[in-house]
Amino acid sequence: MPAVDAEAGAITRPQECPFSEVRKGFTAFADGDVIMAKITPCMENGKAAIGRGLTNGLGFGSTEFHVLRPMETVAAEWVYYFIRQESFRKQAESEMTGSVGQKRVPVDFLSESEIPLPPLPEQRRIVEKVEALLARVNAARARLARAPALLKAFRQAILSAACSAKLTEEWRHANGVAEEWPTRPLQEVIEDLGQGWSPKCDITPVSAEDEWGVIKTTAVQAMAFLEDENKGLPKALSPRKDLELKAGDLLITRAGPRARAGVSCFVRAVRPRLIVCDKVYRFRVDRALAHAEFIELVLNAPAMVQTIDTIKTGTSESGMNLTQAKFLALEFILPSLSEQHEIVRRVGTLFGLADTIEARVAAAQKRADALTQAILAKAFRGELVPTEAALAHAQGRAYESAGGMLSRLMEKREVKAVGGRREKRG
Repeated sequence: MPAVDAEAGAITRPQECPFSEVRKGFTAFADGDVIMAKITPCMENGKAAIGRGLTNGLGFGSTEFHVLRPMETVAAEWVYYFIRQESFRKQAESEMTGSVGQKRVPVDFLSESEIPLPPLPEQRRIVEKVEALLARVNAARARLARAPALLKAFRQAILSAACSAKLTEEWRHANGVAEEWPTRPLQEVIEDLGQGWSPKCDITPVSAEDEWGVIKTTAVQAMAFLEDENKGLPKALSPRKDLELKAGDLLITRAGPRARAGVSCFVRAVRPRLIVCDKVYRFRVDRALAHAEFIELVLNAPAMVQTIDTIKTGTSESGMNLTQAKFLALEFILPSLSEQHEIVRRVGTLFGLADTIEARVAAAQKRADALTQAILAKAFRGELVPTEAALAHAQGRAYESAGGMLSRLMEKREVKAVGGRREKRG
């Protein structure tokens, strides 16, 4: 199944082997066949392809594929795009049989399914139009897919500028503020640094505000606090109220895998009765020297994140630690309180702009997904190109419907079969 690229409708990473090594359990198919995954979730994701350019014209694959072999009057692409429709996949899903997680589309469903069948030239014109439109949709998707990386780089650049005196350079000139920022260790601006408590808790998170819970380390994300990431404190245990989180706290993970140790955020708001866990430091800043939101920016600036990574200790990548002594010794440049306030304001504005763009990108991606299905729906309703009947009438030529052609071919096959039997009897 990994060799099938559903978006391209092709088999992109086939493995070749001698015919003698082909296992009996494989499903055989040939050039021009349409293969369709029949097991969930591959079928639900639209995993299907057309066999093209197969060695010796033959291919073998998983038994979890159905093989659809179009007749002479049916283009393989016509079948492929028909089964890629969300409406078809949902109908197939409703007919699946088997155990949960291993359900399959039965052969009977495919045998009994009906497909619109215009004449072959019309099928090809519709397919050509579908592929032209989908190429444009996919190009738009590719551009949208680059947006998250660009927005991440944009945010990182903002943080770097904010913590290196560049973001407010013009502001300092306009307000007559000193150019140089003094360098300070964190211990000069941090107070009440301590770690939390990690009793054996219930797995289920608490949601009611009258219940006590202990946050998990995953509650602390880079510049984001997720209060729902918690575990319920058992009723038998008395809560340690001195460790209850409050708005205005700063948090940084002190232990865990390398990527998770040293992650920090500012708690802007939090529900009551949540306790900080043992693997997280909680601290506040001296308000006479620093704004908590500015310290959050400092701890998440790219240069500081790299520095924190170098001072982690541990015997394995899965178990790193950030000691209090090394954390408090970290140095940074500290502007005046008024400039810190201006930096926080500007970062908030620029991050808000990035959030707006991100939301628009997400909405555009949803529209692109919906547009793909809309194109396919119009294609099989006969609304994308002029019908063959209309073209034939406009050009003054005879028109034979797909049904008529199919009946004629079937009759021709029957005549040949009968003729062959007569010759054999003679």
